[in-house]
Formats: sequence, structure tokens, C-alpha cells
Amino acid sequence: MRLRFLGSTSEAGACPSLYETDRGTIVVQGLHVTDAEALSDLRHVLDGETAIEVPRELLVDIARRVLL
Repeated sequence: MRLRFLGSTSEAGACPSLYETDRGTIVVQGLHVTDAEALSDLRHVLDGETAIEVPRELLVDIARRVLL
């Protein structure tokens, strides 16, 4: 799988960041959600999955530039 950088809200281009794959999916780079109460709200978490927190404005910005 290959990744193409889409954008970030950090000034150094670190995390959180979004990438598009050559498989037509999105990869999220960010901090793991570790808050037990928040994790208990997740549904149907499969083995190998984790929750990543990203700012809403990052998703909106990428959606505007990439999807529209």
C-alpha cells in the first residue's frame, strides 16, 4: 500500500494528518484515544483497530479540497 499526504493541522506537518491510499481508503495519523470512558462509547471494535482523535477542521478542510 502507498500513501499520499493530504494534509495536517499541525505546523510541522506531523500529527494529526490524513493520507489517501492507492486502495481508495484514508489513513489517519494521530494520538490514540486513551480515555476509558470515551473508549467505552465505541461500537464493534475489532482486533487490531484503535481510535484516533483528529480535529474536526482537518476533516472539513480535506473534504473540501479532495472530495469536492
